[in-house]
Amino acid sequence: QNKTNTVEFFIIGFSDVPDLQIPLFLFFLLVYLMTIMGNVILILLISCSPTLNTPMYFFLCNLSALDIVYTTVTSPKLIYICATNDGRITFTGCVIQLFFFVAFWNTEYFLLTVMSYDRYVAICKPLHYTMIMNRRLCAIAAIGTWISGMVGAISPTTVASMATYSPSNDLNHFFCDIKVLEKVAISDTTSIQSVILVQGTLLVMTAFILTLISYIYIISTILKIRSRMGKYKAFSTCASHLTVVSCFYILIFDLYFKPKSSVSLNQGKVLTILYAYIIPLLNPIIYSFRNKDVKEACKKM
Repeated sequence: QNKTNTVEFFIIGFSDVPDLQIPLFLFFLLVYLMTIMGNVILILLISCSPTLNTPMYFFLCNLSALDIVYTTVTSPKLIYICATNDGRITFTGCVIQLFFFVAFWNTEYFLLTVMSYDRYVAICKPLHYTMIMNRRLCAIAAIGTWISGMVGAISPTTVASMATYSPSNDLNHFFCDIKVLEKVAISDTTSIQSVILVQGTLLVMTAFILTLISYIYIISTILKIRSRMGKYKAFSTCASHLTVVSCFYILIFDLYFKPKSSVSLNQGKVLTILYAYIIPLLNPIIYSFRNKDVKEACKKM
């Protein structure tokens, strides 16, 4: 049988709290609009300010663009569900949403890893910074993160689409996530579990370890600076990125790497809201309020 015609999913979302549907609709609509507006403003600010024409802000532009498309994969559908209580999504629609969500999620931690390397070079090798982080390397690194994210999404999407599902499936979630599809699949899910394990250990942990190594060197270098002002200036150049990275990995590890028994369904939903909807909103705010260069550029605009 053709799955695209016979299989349908129903995203439950917040249908278990009907009295909150309208407030939640307004909340997620506001969050989505603020996310788009905040990231677009940051992209325009960086593009129009000569003082922000550096590798760090080039990667920040990529992060803002990523946050826009990342939240657009899931937010409009959730907003529609809250407004209409219609959580139906076709098999094809679910697979497409899964692909782009995983692709942009992969791209995010790849990009954060590249940004941590940029901060490592800036603080640990300041005299060679412009030579190492040249335009060619920055372009290759940025394009590489987007392509790697897309390639990394192929295997999860493939195994999820090849699984067998009932004609009608309730997804107790806010979008088509691979772990939720694994739960409703009626066929053997060994291949899905294997892909989740490989993605988690090979990709996420590799990115996390590389980021951690970068910050070990960064902190070690900062501690060697004698003057208090010098330490403050050095730390301020990576404080925003460190804040974003910390929020991202704390939520990811809490949601995906804790034993299933220690994460309740409601707790998992809250964590999902934080990393899928709130983090893209907070990124431009963190980089704006904690970054002197961005604040100065705002004043000149």
